[in-house]
Amino acid sequence: MSNEIYEVPQSVRGHLPVKLLYVTKSKYDKDWHSTNHTHHFTELLYITKGKGTFIFSNEEVPVKEHDVIVINPNIEHTEKSDADQPLEYIALGIQGLAFSSSDDPGLQVTFLNYKQEQKIYLFYLQELMEEVENQKEDFELIIQNILEILLLKMMRKKAFSLEKTSTKKITKDVAFIKNYIKQHFREEINLDTLAEAGHINKYYLAHSFKKSVGVSPIEYLIQTRIRESKILLETTNYPISDISIITGFSSQSFFAQSFKRVTNLTPSQYRNAKNTKKNKTRKSKSKK
Repeated sequence: MSNEIYEVPQSVRGHLPVKLLYVTKSKYDKDWHSTNHTHHFTELLYITKGKGTFIFSNEEVPVKEHDVIVINPNIEHTEKSDADQPLEYIALGIQGLAFSSSDDPGLQVTFLNYKQEQKIYLFYLQELMEEVENQKEDFELIIQNILEILLLKMMRKKAFSLEKTSTKKITKDVAFIKNYIKQHFREEINLDTLAEAGHINKYYLAHSFKKSVGVSPIEYLIQTRIRESKILLETTNYPISDISIITGFSSQSFFAQSFKRVTNLTPSQYRNAKNTKKNKTRKSKSKK
């Protein structure tokens, strides 16, 4: 009987200073509008199917199945799909790092291909998707460890390293979106609209905005519209149907539903209550 024991030395590296912001699957279809955008974190794309081109800094690089694209923070980019073989990919938003290389100090985008190792990388990526979707006990710890395994394996394949990045820009993104909503709340707005306006990935926007403000960007939009509608209900005789249009709601029924959810009153009840209060105040002052 043979018995081999392998000692495990203490790691000198320690945990990577990274955080997973999101994991998502994307598929190119007729509703996919390819526009240039930036985000203030690192994004990793693993192409699971199809082919197309990746565009950044006036460069167009062909990409295909099992290619991995790593985009450093603040790099304007987009992707275009082949019409006959639509792109499909898994995307990770990773906060706290950027890829760097001594051979390329200005490294913006890293291109790799994992066709030979596809099983192992797809296994880890699918495990990430499963953990995030199911969110079972201690899933945050598991996804953090899987992310670190992926990054360390990638560093073995190519001579690049990781460097820490600042997260201060997140607050600037949130401030921009809040201001944009205040200026444009009367217009037709959705998460894609906000992401395009701020040149921010929409999944990152949803995550960072809720973390900072406490509500989603769309809920903040609804609350802004309702604040404006309350002023109009109190100070004008506009019909409720007109107020719903002025404040940007898609329909009067959605306006009424949203208003009651936030205030526990219908728009009519709110207006009547405010008018009653005003009348009582006037009577009280006239008696004096």
